[in-house]
Amino acid sequence: MAKVLMKGNEAIGEAAIRAGCKNYFAYPITPQSEVAEYLCKRLPEVDGVFVQGESEVAVGYMIFGAAGCGERVMTTSSSPGISLMSEAISYIAAAHCPAVFVNIVRGGPGLGGILPSQGDYFQATKGGGHGDYRLLVLAPDGVQEAVEMTMQAFTLAEKYRAPIMILGDGLIGQMMEPVEFRDDLKTEPTNKDDWATNGMGTRKSDTRNLVKSLFLDPQELNNNNLRLKAKYEQMKKEEVQFELYNADTDYQALIISYGTMSRVCRTSIDTMKAEGLEVAMLRPKTLFPFPEKAIFDAANKESCKSVLSIEMSMGQMVEDVERCVKGQRPVHWYGECGGDVPTPEAIVQVVKDSLK
Repeated sequence: MAKVLMKGNEAIGEAAIRAGCKNYFAYPITPQSEVAEYLCKRLPEVDGVFVQGESEVAVGYMIFGAAGCGERVMTTSSSPGISLMSEAISYIAAAHCPAVFVNIVRGGPGLGGILPSQGDYFQATKGGGHGDYRLLVLAPDGVQEAVEMTMQAFTLAEKYRAPIMILGDGLIGQMMEPVEFRDDLKTEPTNKDDWATNGMGTRKSDTRNLVKSLFLDPQELNNNNLRLKAKYEQMKKEEVQFELYNADTDYQALIISYGTMSRVCRTSIDTMKAEGLEVAMLRPKTLFPFPEKAIFDAANKESCKSVLSIEMSMGQMVEDVERCVKGQRPVHWYGECGGDVPTPEAIVQVVKDSLK
């Protein structure tokens, strides 16, 4: 299939349609509003439904309703909007419903700013809302990967009956790149008749399906949490995704970076290689489950003297990197937030300083 030049936000919307999603509820917020603008025109062409909620809180529960019916459903938002949806996301996770949430991250905390950031790492990977739940979090590095991960997210949501988060940033949402929509990433919906509230008449069943997150009996609540925990352990075994760059060398430093920031780091690595300094990068494509073993193994290569977590935040992923390295190598952090993306030159200097 030929590639087409598209803005990231619009490509995400088209990818959802190609994946079979005909239900999209959202509330506009910069820098992702073009997703809703695109889908409000595009969804009627495929007999889909777009509803703009009166708030992100309302949108969260619209998503819960459609997910509880077993429908493929998605919303997109940006940082403060996802915060307002966090209660509903917790309900959706506890009720074992599939849904896709896209966060095109802007600066924070508070209203912050509308420029790109990676400051929602904690929010995405540590739950965000209340209770013992997790999100499977996919982190694209550009528009093509955002398209692919959006399509994969619906498959993963149904496989685990769980909310899936795609964590992008303002650059990915606003940039334009050539993209290809791969038909092989689309999957048929899984059977939902044994759990979804899709009507006894539809199922030709005399048994009601009850989707709920309220468990007043302590043992039932504990059992539900154990069921969730088992689901997340399965994700750790089956869904870890990462990419290595320049790792087949005797590298002296290892960079851990994701998303847009990893593209800047790649340029820095090429610059240092031309100067005779070998540096590798491990790019997590899933932030949860995190590539723990891969980072430990890469950090413990004999030639490696330093590990750096480079991110557009004030040091959030670095905590997971330190946990993975387990004190075997010094771990350094470098980042900026507020909208300015660290330059390749700045990263080169940080890497060299870490080796002194």
